[in-house]
Amino acid sequence: MKRYGLVTGALVLALVTTFAAVEAAGVPVLTEPEPAMSRGGIAAAALVGVGLLVGDVVLPVPSSLVMLAHGALFGVVLGALLSLVGTVGAAVAGVWIGRRGGRLLAVPAVERRRAQALVDRWGAVAVVATRPVPVLAEATAIMVGAAGASPLRVAAAAAIGGLPAALMYALAGSLVVGLASGAVVFIAVLALTGAFWFIVARRDAGPKLGGT
Repeated sequence: MKRYGLVTGALVLALVTTFAAVEAAGVPVLTEPEPAMSRGGIAAAALVGVGLLVGDVVLPVPSSLVMLAHGALFGVVLGALLSLVGTVGAAVAGVWIGRRGGRLLAVPAVERRRAQALVDRWGAVAVVATRPVPVLAEATAIMVGAAGASPLRVAAAAAIGGLPAALMYALAGSLVVGLASGAVVFIAVLALTGAFWFIVARRDAGPKLGGT
């Protein structure tokens, strides 16, 4: 598992570095996405919002602000649905990237089998629990993909993990859009994530994410 561990660490570092670089550059759509979503009508707003969330797998998209904007522009139900589609899309894109990149790692067969066994046992749990957490969500999706996870099962896990955040941000956005409300929702989502990990640790079991 040494090679997978090194790659995971390098991937997290690369994502954090990219985030810092984009923040320093001040790319408008990646720092304040709502103005771009508000131009061009409802259909364009939906496409931009979902596209940004999918792109979050490799770009430092402020997903919380996108989800808040979804709630403000589309209401709770449709806003949450759009955010969930984007979240699941990002996870599936991460699996695809991981599968493509995994072929370049030249991982020994023994280590690859160990990684697959770990993904089978804990992969879905990791995807569910890290979905609301920036950087870790993207790194997890990519690495479970590299270890051979099934895209369909990752999509299901991402939907479960992303639903609470999608609903809560959409609700906050439909009421009031702002950094304060977003921060409150983010803290609440992290609390839910912590509770999930606690429950899983107590049960010492996880759903499967076997490859296809």
